[in-house]
Amino acid sequence: MKKIAALTLVLASAASLAHAQDAGGFRIGVKAGATYSNISGDNVSQITGPNYSSDLGDYKLGYNAGVSLSVPLSSDGFFSFAPELLYNRKGYEIKSNQSGNLGVENGKTIESREVEQQRVLHYLDVPLLAKINAGGLFFELGPQVSYLFGSKNKQQTTTKYTDGTKTKTDNDGGFLDYSGIKRGESSKSDLAQFDISGVAGLGYMTEGGLSLGLRYARGFNSLIDTKNTDNEPKAFNNAFTLQVGYLIPTR
Repeated sequence: MKKIAALTLVLASAASLAHAQDAGGFRIGVKAGATYSNISGDNVSQITGPNYSSDLGDYKLGYNAGVSLSVPLSSDGFFSFAPELLYNRKGYEIKSNQSGNLGVENGKTIESREVEQQRVLHYLDVPLLAKINAGGLFFELGPQVSYLFGSKNKQQTTTKYTDGTKTKTDNDGGFLDYSGIKRGESSKSDLAQFDISGVAGLGYMTEGGLSLGLRYARGFNSLIDTKNTDNEPKAFNNAFTLQVGYLIPTR
């Protein structure tokens, strides 16, 4: 809770600064939209563990919502500072295969094992963006601080045997992380709590404050952090967001 409060304080401080600089131009607003996310990295195929080969699935569809501020930095409104506090539902899908000497199960020799994993990641995002406003069009660029406050895992395991038969099991959400430790479906202890991203976007805003924007964010801090394993694979958040927003005039 202290970390969440700290993120809220960042936005509140920006609001105070805005009011002190330009009480007439400062505006607060709301935003909501869709998030399209996945992960990437040079050796992300090893994310399930060193004994697996993995392929990433499609981008996952999620959503985002929160509050925004507009802080004028020039008298004509061409430049502005735009901090936000957003809930963002991100995640990834991955299919992993394991083969070789996997032992015997129920009297049958295991030939291979395939795991399909879907993981939902719940973030608080604080974008701190510089914004250019040009006749309705806007362009934004800057850093984003993110706090991971929740995770949920769902997976299905298919086991193939040397006699040609196979079994398919819908797991309870529990899984083995990269280091081989068993985790519960809501565990996030194998993940980094904080992320720093670079954000770039564009959009259009009407004179009345209604906006539509498209944004891309790329994480710089690796998502995988089991805290006790060397040479972990690097996996970075990638997210596209499409947002509808409304800025409320203060007077």
